[in-house]
Amino acid sequence: MPDARGQAVLSAIIKEHLRTGEPVGSRTISERFAGGAGWSSATIRNVMGELDEAGLVEQPHTSAGRTPTDKGYRFYVDHMVGDARLSRADLSAIDRTLGIASGEANAHQPNRLMERVSHLLSELSENVGIVVSPPMADNRLEHIEFLPLTDGRILVVLVFSSNVVQNKIIRIDEPLGQEELERAARYLNAEFSGKSLQAIRSEILAMMREEKALYDELLRHAVLLFERSMEGDETETGDVYVDGASNILAKPDFGDVERLRELFRTFEAKSRLVKILGECIEREPVFGDVHVVIGREHTAPSMQSCALITTPYRLSEGRVVGTLGVVGPMRIEYARTMAMVNYIARLVERVLREEAVRI
Repeated sequence: MPDARGQAVLSAIIKEHLRTGEPVGSRTISERFAGGAGWSSATIRNVMGELDEAGLVEQPHTSAGRTPTDKGYRFYVDHMVGDARLSRADLSAIDRTLGIASGEANAHQPNRLMERVSHLLSELSENVGIVVSPPMADNRLEHIEFLPLTDGRILVVLVFSSNVVQNKIIRIDEPLGQEELERAARYLNAEFSGKSLQAIRSEILAMMREEKALYDELLRHAVLLFERSMEGDETETGDVYVDGASNILAKPDFGDVERLRELFRTFEAKSRLVKILGECIEREPVFGDVHVVIGREHTAPSMQSCALITTPYRLSEGRVVGTLGVVGPMRIEYARTMAMVNYIARLVERVLREEAVRI
């Protein structure tokens, strides 16, 4: 734990390095503290040496100044960032990009909203914006409806508590009329509304093991229609929206081509990315519900030159329905990015809750 003098020098090194991307020499720090009592050039050099020995800064080579290490950034985030506030320009850009200020039609449809949020995170941070929607199997069913189409096809309308409305067209071998479809829908709504798809599937499998569905025509139709409606939705992860991966190509922090290539592979692998974000939100939050993983704290080698700042978003009952965050180099604007991620997540929660009430 550096003392107050060491913290002041570490903060100055980090802020200067964030601004320039270059190693910070003692002369630059001396100019910043010029005129302060007890801040001689020799004192500053000694303090920088102590920070180096503590592993909070390092010298790229002997004649260079210092750059923060992942350990240095961690101390800065945990003890020195504080609660940053977004500027009016940032707040205005957020409202404009999400279509909130203009009331743009379809702006709040879940898929469109998540696309806009990932783009917004990328645009404001000039890094990579990531949003993970909830797995379909975790969604809680609010309402199901079956509508007959031509050629034996059936339109299934599924409404979920997370403000997701899904339409699917299915086929079944047994012809069912409008009345039979309505009876099956009423049964499913009465028995399973408010339960997750995973829980509903478990209950239906239990019914089938007890052979109830073999002798009760209504139950048999309901089970058949539900099973066919859920085909293809067994995935354990939700949709992943990644925007701005090309931003990191311009970052001098990613000079290792092979590591950069592996990082891009990570962005393309949905399950790996979801796992990385999941590991991040399992850590202690820095403030509010914002979590930060820096450098070698990552278990994935491809992320060990990166900082990941993320937060979950929840519905009114406090249940996590997804995550959003920013991936960038360790040299990232921590305070502003943390404030941005937190603000946008709370805004997404508000939008989803308002739309759920309308449904």
